[in-house]
Amino acid sequence: MNNIKIHFLGASGTVTGSKFLLETPIQNLLIDCGMFQGLKELREQNWRDFPFDVPAIDAVFLTHGHLDHTGYLPRLVKQGFTGKIIGSAPTLEIAKIILLDSAKINEEDAEKANDENYSKHYPALPFYSMEEAEKTIKMFNSVTKDTWHSLSDHVKYRFRYNGHIIGATFIEMEVYGKTFVFSGDIGRQDDLLLFPPEKPQWADYVFIESTYGNKLHPQESVSEKLITLINKAIHDRGTLIIPSFAVERLQALMFLLWKLYNERRIPNIPIFIDSPMGNNVLDVFERYMGWHKLPPGELMAIKQRMNIITSYKETWETIDDPRPKIVIAGSGMVTGGRVLTYLKQLIDEPNTTILMVGYQAEGTRGRLLLEGAHELKIFGKYYTVKATVHHIESLSAHADQAELIHWLNDIKNIPEITFLIHGEPTALDALRVKIRDTYGWRASIPRLNEIVEILI
Repeated sequence: MNNIKIHFLGASGTVTGSKFLLETPIQNLLIDCGMFQGLKELREQNWRDFPFDVPAIDAVFLTHGHLDHTGYLPRLVKQGFTGKIIGSAPTLEIAKIILLDSAKINEEDAEKANDENYSKHYPALPFYSMEEAEKTIKMFNSVTKDTWHSLSDHVKYRFRYNGHIIGATFIEMEVYGKTFVFSGDIGRQDDLLLFPPEKPQWADYVFIESTYGNKLHPQESVSEKLITLINKAIHDRGTLIIPSFAVERLQALMFLLWKLYNERRIPNIPIFIDSPMGNNVLDVFERYMGWHKLPPGELMAIKQRMNIITSYKETWETIDDPRPKIVIAGSGMVTGGRVLTYLKQLIDEPNTTILMVGYQAEGTRGRLLLEGAHELKIFGKYYTVKATVHHIESLSAHADQAELIHWLNDIKNIPEITFLIHGEPTALDALRVKIRDTYGWRASIPRLNEIVEILI
């Protein structure tokens, strides 16, 4: 018998910080290496040393490139990790873009905090630097999806298409003959840009995300909502600000707005795309055409219709532009990025409209806006919220409860344990009950830093 220890080091009882370590007799395998976002007590955990002997980790496997699945990688390398970081080619491209962008923001924020003396720590330090991000990226190793790859005599793995964002996969890992399935983030069945997720057929141990484990996405018309808010911005001579995730969500919004304009359903209102990272992601879409639905000609047409901002000078020119306009800028949860510059200048104007288009984790500025906050703290200062705030949930890149249940329905055996991860407590418990009632499976909700031992 072989003793396997599963360490739940993130996204356990919460949504962000995905890290799951398989400690086996011969190898130690880390699935995802994300940073915590949202609540302060979670973010503080990012600064703690990894709770395992880092040089003893043999490989890291990435389900996809989002920061809450990759953002701790430079810290892991700094603490002595020397193995391979493995993922699909587009996932590693996205991870590279995100890590470099995050490092740049980290350095700028630390410098700003030191110059303006609003940090409790002096000197304020970046979570990781550009140099540390670049060192990490050199350890990336891409593998083909749908093919079994051997890591050792007792460990093999394969990556399978999962929607959500470009490059995203779920991972099937055979360890001593048992199949561990790590869902990563599961995409939508009818995504605007991506194909439906594939589904596992066999699993002894399932690790499934539960972001929307207690919800069904509303059957709302995204196009009609956008048309209404765009007409409002034109009538009010104001700005429609859309904080957006740079990967997939930004491209989906660009596609929707381009389509509405082509169909003459919206007027020729200026649309500004202010996301350096999002611009780089468009290049990934162009290089990996087989991972999404958009034909090459449409991608070029979409880019030509938008005003792509490439400098901070252009950001300020856009803010000063008196015309009614649409601005799409990162970040999607308003935790950083160019959108903060727009909000600082425009959030106190009644003719400003803010449209949230994705999941907003606890403790983020995005969640505060949705909950009706009357002021927002940005870089140590408070700004009065006079803008109106709207929300479109159905653009989410995450499967809802029905789609999560559907994702499991091709599994031919009864898994020994289904671990529910990457969700807040109410979502986790609702999905646990739904899985029990639908399949009769044993579902477990692991606690953060819990270690589960199994014998194989």
